Order: sequence, then structure tokens, then C-alpha cells
Amino acid sequence: MALIERLPEGPLDIVGDVHGELAALNTLLARLGYDSADPHAAGRRLVFLGDLCDRGPDSPGVFERVRRIVDSGNGLCILGNHELNLLRLSTKQGNGWFFPEAEDHDRKRGQFAACRRLPQSKRAALLAFMRGLPLALEREDLRIVHACWHSASIEALRREPAADVLRVYNDSETRFFDSLKGTRLGARAEAEEVPFDAVAADRSQQPPAAPNLARRDETYQNSNPVRAITSGPERVSAAPFFSTGKWRLLERVRWWEEYAEEVPVVFGHYWRVPAGMERPAHKGIEDVFGGYADNAWLGPRRLAFCADYCIGARFVERLYGAADHFQSRLAALRWPERVLLMDDGRTVQTTPEFR
Repeated sequence: MALIERLPEGPLDIVGDVHGELAALNTLLARLGYDSADPHAAGRRLVFLGDLCDRGPDSPGVFERVRRIVDSGNGLCILGNHELNLLRLSTKQGNGWFFPEAEDHDRKRGQFAACRRLPQSKRAALLAFMRGLPLALEREDLRIVHACWHSASIEALRREPAADVLRVYNDSETRFFDSLKGTRLGARAEAEEVPFDAVAADRSQQPPAAPNLARRDETYQNSNPVRAITSGPERVSAAPFFSTGKWRLLERVRWWEEYAEEVPVVFGHYWRVPAGMERPAHKGIEDVFGGYADNAWLGPRRLAFCADYCIGARFVERLYGAADHFQSRLAALRWPERVLLMDDGRTVQTTPEFR
């Protein structure tokens, strides 16, 4: 297996971020014609954009179904930033289901108590499955990535002699922190980090100024090729903002506005708001798709498409009693038809404006 793999020929159904929403996944797959583990009647294959897990009620169940599809040869899946967090054993909001019950950080905070837990006897097998996932897929007419098709990072990953995503990630981390040793930026950022972290999870308290910490974190984010394509480029924001449980110093970059290559790219990650839904307030970030319809292709040549439609916010909808009328959606883009199908049955023809 390579970190950048080839897409198979033939028609595809590209499924956006799932985030533990097994019921929505089952509904969507049935609408697409995948009612069992058998091959699709029309010879189609599924492609999952990553972020299968976290926040939703049944992350283990989602992994179980997707793994069966991948193992049967009827689909492929790439690595998202949420899977990367699990591989790194990094605790994040909504991934407590993966850790031993005594170490579940979410439940200690009174969150996600109803989420199905992963039996620890299955943890090694799940880690092996995730570690075997590629970071991107490509063929002549299409590219697939979780967050960003960053050409320099893609080319760096192509040159890796062995497909070990954790080694590549960790080697890049080591080089970055070695480069900071003895520098003024490293020392100043470290001094700012302590008071900032003291209030980082407190929404009611404005964090102290941390310009050097922000500059360090910007370089940290963008210098690692694994992180660049699983969570996208970032830059220092004009002011700190509170999002998904902590104060943040970096904002997302609309990389698709500069995507000028010839091959269409489909990605997830960015919480595209479906028609009729208000932007999830808990994210606390700007709508990076402002000015685009929810079925529009993106960028100067209309060659990029985000298929993540806020399914990660469904846990918030449940908290506010909206479980009977969800507005967040799980979506699939059918290729080459460029038809968007959502779990509620909405079907929309999308057509890139090739220029």
C-alpha cells in the first residue's frame, strides 16, 4: 500500500464525513443501492472521505460496516484527521469512545455518554485498519483527499519509501521541533503557551495575547505533509476565537480558491452547511463557503467539491431536541454523473464549470 493510491476505474459514490452516524450511513447506502455486502448491481464502488468516527452515537458500528465494504473490495476509504487522532492516541472532543472506560475524557466532562464504546479487545484490529488507509486517491479524471489537495505535500508523500503514516507524521514533527531549538520564536512561543493553555478551554475568559505561539502553530500546522492534507492549511487569525471546546489562534485557509490544476478534486472536512440549516454555533468559525450554493463546485475553475454536510453537528441537534427533524446531512457525490444524494433523499445535479 502507498500513501497516495490509485482510484479504480468505473463509477464511484463518494461519501462525506460520517462521524459515527451509523443510522444515517445505512440509510444513505440503501438509497445508493448498497443493501448488502454484495457488489453494487451497476458495478459502482464506494469511496469514503475519512472522519468515519467521533461525536455520533456509534463510531464502532460505522467502522465495522466500512471495514466490511473495504475488505470485500467494494469500496475504499482514506484517512481523515479524526482517524489520525486515534492513531496518535490523541484525546479530542468526541473520541472518548475509543479509549478504556476509565480514561474516557468525554464522560469525565459529562459529554457523549450515550455513545457506543469500543471493546478494548477490538482496539488493535481497528488501529491496524486505520494505519492501512491511504491519505489520498487519484486517477486521470479525479482526485480524492480528506481536507486539501496540497501538491507539495502530495509529492512529498509519493516519495516516501514505506507507507507508514505514523512514521511520516512523527518524523515531520521531530524535524519541526528540532528546528525551533535555541530560536527566539521557540522561546517566546513556549513562554506564551503556559498562560494561554491555562484558559484555553474556558469560553468565558478571553485568552492572553500570544502572537509568537500563533506564528509557531501556523508553521507547525503547514509544515507536516500528513497534517496538511488531512486538516488543511491554516493561518493566524485576526483574533482568538472559541471553537469545539477551546480557544484557537489559527483559521482555515480557503485553498480551493487557489486550486488551478486540471483534475477535479473531491474532499470533506469543512462542514459545508446544507440548504435550510443554520451554521452550527458551536463551531464558532466563519463559513468558508460563503457565496456558494450548497451544491456548487468551488474555486476559480469550479474544479473542487466539498461533500461534508455538517453531519458532525448532529449530536448538537440531539441536545436541542431536533432528533426528529435533523437538518445536518450525510451526502454522497456520484461520479462521473456529478449527482449529489443526501440521506434524506434529496438529489441534486451538480455540474462543474470547466473553464
